Amino acid sequence: MTRTVLVAGAHGQVGQHVTKRLAERDGTARAMIREESQAEEMRELGGEPVVADLTEAVDHAVDGCDAVVFAAGSGGEDVYGIDRDGAINLIDAAIAADVDRFVMLSSMGADDPAAGPEPLRDYLIAKAEADEYLRHSDLVATIVRPGELTTEPGTGEIRAGTGLELGSGDIPREDVARTLVAAIDFEPVFGETFEILSGDDPIEDALQTVGSR
Repeated sequence: MTRTVLVAGAHGQVGQHVTKRLAERDGTARAMIREESQAEEMRELGGEPVVADLTEAVDHAVDGCDAVVFAAGSGGEDVYGIDRDGAINLIDAAIAADVDRFVMLSSMGADDPAAGPEPLRDYLIAKAEADEYLRHSDLVATIVRPGELTTEPGTGEIRAGTGLELGSGDIPREDVARTLVAAIDFEPVFGETFEILSGDDPIEDALQTVGSR
């Protein structure tokens, strides 16, 4: 099992779920945050806080990690600066630090941004370009593209596949986080890009289906 995992965007809603779930395993959840004031909250979740900004040097955050989970997001404020360039910056830092594993939280619709709703188009383009950069890197990557995110409690059951359409369903953030954590060490999804929605399959069963295509 991967021992030290950097969670980029640990203070976000999905990132907090990821951090808490990783902290329950036998390992270290290194919680990457932008403000020192967020550190105590990360410790309460079981994370080891590290202050770093995706728009600046992040080498110190990645150093000593076995894997990275990218759960950061701009919230629409700076999609190209954070969702694209920030992700690329972290990918480059992970490569330089000899990190093998990178799990990317992307978005449903990133496979065809031009077909997405106009207000989301720049965001989807940014996500698509970051995903493409990751796929062409030397990292062992998994790209997870959820549908609309909700704050409902997670069920531990999802639907996973390729070609699921934007607007065809939603999924609790907690289940997205569970999927990201499960994907870290689940070899059938190494090198895979897929969408997830709420469904009826236990997460590992759904991921096994993705890896068996």
